[in-house]
Amino acid sequence: MSMNLKILLPFRVFTEKTGVARLVAEARTGSFGLLPHRRDCVAALVPGIFCYQTETEPEVFVAVDEGVLVKTGPEVLVSVRRAIAGTDLGQLRAAVTKEFLTLDENEQSVRTAVAKLESGFLRRLANFKHE
Repeated sequence: MSMNLKILLPFRVFTEKTGVARLVAEARTGSFGLLPHRRDCVAALVPGIFCYQTETEPEVFVAVDEGVLVKTGPEVLVSVRRAIAGTDLGQLRAAVTKEFLTLDENEQSVRTAVAKLESGFLRRLANFKHE
């Protein structure tokens, strides 16, 4: 028995494989593996290295950003924000650190603006409550 794997990005299918014998993903609690007979599950993925092996090919490594993994029967769907495939684990780990774990300038400015809006709203709400 084997699994069918589909890795989805927001705007396209990154990869689709049949005959997957095993896979390993990273969640907040650490790495975990899936075999075809494992019970159905859902897991929140963190940025890290995702690997899978088909019955006919060697291990494939994919750097993934945060996302969700859903296993139902033989179907495994992985939905992530970004993914990079490669064979060199060192380069993929560097990509995870550089691309996925550091917020780009746009994200930081948006988060700063939202934080200012939230604090201003809370300050006005506190003033309104005291009046």
